Amino acid sequence: MIIVTGASGQLGRAVLGDLLERVPVEQVGVSARDPGKLAGLQERGVRVRPGDYADRASLDEAFAGASTVLIVSANSTGGEAVRLHRTAIEAATAAGAKRIVYTSHMGAGAASPFPPMPDHAATEEALRESGTRYTVLRNGFYAATVPMLLRHALTTGELRVPADGPVAWTTHADLAEAAARILADDPYGDDRTPPLTGPAAVGMARVAELASEITGRPLRHIVVPDEEYRAGLLAAGLPTVAADMLVGLFAASRLGDFGPADPALGELLGRSPVTIEDYLRDALTGAAA
Repeated sequence: MIIVTGASGQLGRAVLGDLLERVPVEQVGVSARDPGKLAGLQERGVRVRPGDYADRASLDEAFAGASTVLIVSANSTGGEAVRLHRTAIEAATAAGAKRIVYTSHMGAGAASPFPPMPDHAATEEALRESGTRYTVLRNGFYAATVPMLLRHALTTGELRVPADGPVAWTTHADLAEAAARILADDPYGDDRTPPLTGPAAVGMARVAELASEITGRPLRHIVVPDEEYRAGLLAAGLPTVAADMLVGLFAASRLGDFGPADPALGELLGRSPVTIEDYLRDALTGAAA
């Protein structure tokens, strides 16, 4: 049985939808902290059980009979995230799972200035130590972040952000399809860490150009110091943790952590992944002048 964790979240739900088109429904189970959000799945024949990374007993029940477990990374950072991931890995191993698939990030690294990246690196190390076969999905940075970064800029006409490096932006839909294919078909065999990215790495200057072309609104890209950008986020009411996260994103991109693009995702999908240009055309249609 293939178990999908975090099935009520954006990525987990999308993975599940694609997976159910590839394998018989009786071979699929899901876990979520709030199974009530998965109404209708049980009626379709999917095994639905509560599962919380902070509650080992719930995971033991949720993972029972698993051959493969997809561990979707927790929505937290720091030592707590690593502890939660270790608990899920231990539970999957104890349940007898033959393979663990984990949603990591292409920028995973112990020294990264982007807070989730050291957590991913530590979790990958825990997988290597687990003794269970694994596939680490080094997912590209979510393209859904770009409209958020543009929201204020489309009003002011200025995209004021720190210096950056190119990012291989990748859509949730493409990553979900890739994960479902890997869960269903196990194309890599031995332990693998495929970098699953969009087809091109694009920086903020080009993002500003694209947004201007799509919306018909002039948009200037202006580089500001990290400290000024952070102060502006805090003044706008963003929590400190979130402000530090965004500053860390730009700092890590300058180091090249989120590029270059890699062909692995396109090879797995059998087609070109969605480009940031096409993604923004869909996302910004309502913002056009």
